[in-house]
Amino acid sequence: MKSLFAFASATLLAATALTASAQSAMIPPEMAPRQVGKEGMVCGKVEKARFAEGSEGSPTFLYMGGAFPRHTFSARIAGANRGKFSFPLESLEGKTVCVIGKIERDASRAEIEVSSPAGLKLADIK
Repeated sequence: MKSLFAFASATLLAATALTASAQSAMIPPEMAPRQVGKEGMVCGKVEKARFAEGSEGSPTFLYMGGAFPRHTFSARIAGANRGKFSFPLESLEGKTVCVIGKIERDASRAEIEVSSPAGLKLADIK
């Protein structure tokens, strides 16, 4: 019985630690440029969603951390990947989302290339 209690306590402690580390792993858009080259989860409000149909690769951009062109972070979804999403990406404008992936540099801003719906989550930030 003692070993069962110890196992349950250890499991609860591990789950609490994982939850705390996941919450601390959320990066605000303003801090994303400092995390370039690392895997991360950038969470914030989508200030503007723009389908750049006439640009090379027909990407969709989700601008966060300020209004375009003064944003600090963007998620880029290539036109070839738009069909993988079951909703119009432009509908994310005004919503809080988390973008998961490797943070790269785009000019003086940070960017994550999103290739599938797994890299984009609606956030539940309080």
